[in-house]
Amino acid sequence: MRLKKDFFHRDCLTVAPDLVGKVLVRTLEDGSQIRFRISETEAYRGEEDTACHAHKGRTKRTQVLYQEPGRIYVYLCYGIHWLLNFVTGERNVPQAVLIRACVEADGPGKLTKGLQIDGSFNDTAIDSQKGLWVEDDKKRYEILTKTRVGIGYASQEDQDRLWRFQMGEKL
Repeated sequence: MRLKKDFFHRDCLTVAPDLVGKVLVRTLEDGSQIRFRISETEAYRGEEDTACHAHKGRTKRTQVLYQEPGRIYVYLCYGIHWLLNFVTGERNVPQAVLIRACVEADGPGKLTKGLQIDGSFNDTAIDSQKGLWVEDDKKRYEILTKTRVGIGYASQEDQDRLWRFQMGEKL
């Protein structure tokens, strides 16, 4: 079952663990599909979260985070890797979930490369004709929580939050 926009119309701390175990589906121009199972996500929760890109408010880069839930936020990290996020929560309350890893790709840059996702996906709807969506095949997994990684610039309190969600054993 393909997830609809309303799935993302919840707080990122609910959506992030719920995305673990779901399947990212990418349809290429030739009609072939690539399917990756999400194994790790991270939640970024608004202007009060010093690890969130929207921490300093609305900018050209962060504008998409203030849009309606179900928008795709893709940005270039270190000028090398595209990273995939889904906007969650309420409009004008910037939240997103980073897709950190998949079973088939053990890092956020590897998964966007494997799925052929680039900046052209930024600020498009999950239900658009762009050829990217998330499916629920009803397989369930234990969810492990850990601290987020790569956010040394954030406050210690935000670095210590258990807002990274990893796939555990199949239930």
